[in-house]
Amino acid sequence: MLALLLIAIVLAGNADGPASSRQVNAVAASHRSNGLGAWQKVYSVMVSPRCLNCHTATNYPQQGDDRHRHVANVIRGPQDKGVVALNCATCHQSTNADSTGLPGAHNWHLAPLSMRWQNVNDRPLSSAEVCRSVLRLLDGPHLLKHHEEEPLVLWAFNPGRRPDGTMRTLPPTTHAEFVEATRQWVKAGTPCP
Repeated sequence: MLALLLIAIVLAGNADGPASSRQVNAVAASHRSNGLGAWQKVYSVMVSPRCLNCHTATNYPQQGDDRHRHVANVIRGPQDKGVVALNCATCHQSTNADSTGLPGAHNWHLAPLSMRWQNVNDRPLSSAEVCRSVLRLLDGPHLLKHHEEEPLVLWAFNPGRRPDGTMRTLPPTTHAEFVEATRQWVKAGTPCP
């Protein structure tokens, strides 16, 4: 898409003749800058506790805004769904249970380690590292679909109540803004910082 736009600019030119390479470079830089701005919005959601708690580099899920270890010593298990008698679906049903504070969504599970957004020291990966990681796993259109439709992604924007009855913290954007930022980043060619 970007290449076609640049070709059109070069061929169309302006009143002074064909577009200069400086004009083409300026358009390309602006397009990249817009894409990087959109990516930063996507990244801000991906490293929020609602996502990072399950996109861990650990052998266990995390909980809460402070991202503490999951209670009951729950562990990842061979298929990222816990282990016998402590698998995720034992407690996490298909919807939030506001009466108990247990979160829920269809197919509740940890993201595979290949989709971790933190390092082994429990710090979020940099924007560039997460960007490269995402692109190793999914192309732009598939990531957009994942952000639009995946039940666990949708859950992050409707996370229900904590056990004490207060509402869980939401990601820094709405789901619509998150999807639109993803769309703009994909449209810009998925540039990474």
